[in-house]
Amino acid sequence: MCLGIPMQICEINGFMATCEAKGVFREVSLFMLQDEPLQVADFVVVHVGYAIQKITPQEAQTAWELYDQMLAADQPVAPAAHLV
Repeated sequence: MCLGIPMQICEINGFMATCEAKGVFREVSLFMLQDEPLQVADFVVVHVGYAIQKITPQEAQTAWELYDQMLAADQPVAPAAHLV
């Protein structure tokens, strides 16, 4: 399964951008969105180093909420104290 990660553009230099998500910064190619008007503070979906879609801040927030729920569901549950 492949996931696109919502990231916010911090800096643009030609077809490359520095993007951030949850404190992690990555260099991202904007080449696939060259016909889309992009600017600093926009949100994009990033897959394998390429921005593949421009999204709204609300869409980015919703995606991160879902990802956080998936990660939380994957955490092991501690046994109940009365069962130990």
